[in-house]
Amino acid sequence: MNVVQKVQNLTAEAQRMYTGLPQPPVFDTVKEERGHRKQRLAAAFRLFSKFGFDEGVVGHITARDPEFTDTFWVNPFGLHFSLIRVSDLVRVDHTGNVVEGGRAINAAAFAIHSRIHAARPDSVGAAHAHSTYGRAFAALGRKLDPISQDVCAFYDDHALYDDYGGVALEVDEGQRIAEVLGSCKAAILQNHGLLTVGATVDEAAWWFITMERSCQVQLLAEAAAARNGEPLKMISRKSAEQARNIVGTSFGGWFAFQSLYARILKEQPEFLD
Repeated sequence: MNVVQKVQNLTAEAQRMYTGLPQPPVFDTVKEERGHRKQRLAAAFRLFSKFGFDEGVVGHITARDPEFTDTFWVNPFGLHFSLIRVSDLVRVDHTGNVVEGGRAINAAAFAIHSRIHAARPDSVGAAHAHSTYGRAFAALGRKLDPISQDVCAFYDDHALYDDYGGVALEVDEGQRIAEVLGSCKAAILQNHGLLTVGATVDEAAWWFITMERSCQVQLLAEAAAARNGEPLKMISRKSAEQARNIVGTSFGGWFAFQSLYARILKEQPEFLD
């Protein structure tokens, strides 16, 4: 059993924590499910902008279509995250053809996400952006350490892609990233940024948000430790695994996103248009 399977099978502790909470919705029709995924996708872009994860025109989040599963929804190239609405989203197939929406897409979005979705049939959502702390930490060429409860969501469940080959415009670059990602929920792309995936768009977006913050925390902690001449205090393997099996589950990622969705829906309801 791999790590993703382990964390998705809730432990008794996780079941106690999550008992009685709202559950991911079940849909009567494909149309309803598609609409839901697109709403979550548009909301994720608004949240990424709000949290400062936008960098000009770069970055992309995708949602696999529930009916045409070899296609995915993505942001049109050049439209700022803060302006994206449901009606702006574009559907593209795994060969790069825009099949719905009629607007150009980022070639890097296709190169990376088409290979991720093809290699990971369990992935509905995938997120990549050039966030500040993610880029800074990615320059170190290493994985995150278990120094806080939150980062334990990624304990033994994130990869390091250390073969930056320039702007990812070719599918072979996306294929190499997908191979390194394997069954993990996230990858640090050296000299590039962060990449996360999830069984829902909600989950993928949350993993990106909390991974970016985990990069920030580690950079701050390492700077303080260097100033004081003290090593970072690591969480033990046993405790890190216990925390991962609660905060790092697929359900945990989905649930963490729900309050953020409610927040952005109240503040910017026009993204539903």
